[in-house]
Amino acid sequence: MKNNEVIKFITKNLTEDNINNVLINLLSIIAIIVCMYISIKVGTIIIKKVARTQNKLRISLDESRTKTLVALLTSILRYTVYFIGIGGIITILFGKIGLTFAGIGGVAVGFGAQSLIKDIVNGFFILLEQQYVVGDYITIGSKDGIVESLELRITKIRDFNGDLHIIPNGLITDVTNHSKGDMRVMVDVEIAYDEDTDSAIKVLEDAVEEFKKSNDDLVEGPDVVGIVSLSGRGVSIRVVGKAKAMTQWQCENELRTFLKKELDRNGIRFPQVTTNYSSVDKGEGK
Repeated sequence: MKNNEVIKFITKNLTEDNINNVLINLLSIIAIIVCMYISIKVGTIIIKKVARTQNKLRISLDESRTKTLVALLTSILRYTVYFIGIGGIITILFGKIGLTFAGIGGVAVGFGAQSLIKDIVNGFFILLEQQYVVGDYITIGSKDGIVESLELRITKIRDFNGDLHIIPNGLITDVTNHSKGDMRVMVDVEIAYDEDTDSAIKVLEDAVEEFKKSNDDLVEGPDVVGIVSLSGRGVSIRVVGKAKAMTQWQCENELRTFLKKELDRNGIRFPQVTTNYSSVDKGEGK
């Protein structure tokens, strides 16, 4: 009996106007979601197009700063569209009462959103002070890698293992930027003790002079510093120079390969590691 009464009550109140209102609200919510999606897509395209256009101007930002600005503006666009869209959906569902609850909820969330505000403010200061931009090699705390994205709230860096580290901007206090200015190139060459060190140094000096002509990434040197250590294996001679940021590793590899070939060509021998097994066989040294 009670079930029949419930069914009658629902049937009585489910008028045509109510059905129309539900359908209108549903279509309005779908329209808002579609508009949010289109706004983000179109806005992102416009931001990227404007960035490409400004690159052709006489006075323009460099590529890394352009990428950083695009990522930041896209992030701002996305958060703005979400805020407006969600506010519109709440209004449709709950009307003016919904706005009141949304306001009260906003105040409540505001007390717990201090870290979010800190992330956003710190992100602006990072960009304003040009602490780093997209493409820079940086160290934040124990994480280091290439800046892949600087957004409104977070910074994404990818290390050389391929791992992506996502760091809230508010947690960034100390940053080491390895891409500011020229970077050091250093190669230590170890030769055998019975080799003539003066001859070896002369070979290295001639080699680095030749190497300078074939490498456009070098900005200073490389120069032969001289003997830097005398180890149990041999004599270590150091070569030092400077290269453009982010090219130092490639320059070191190429320089190391070039010096090896020149030393081989001039008959300069490297230390030979030998093991005396006779003492072990005879049981000596116990």
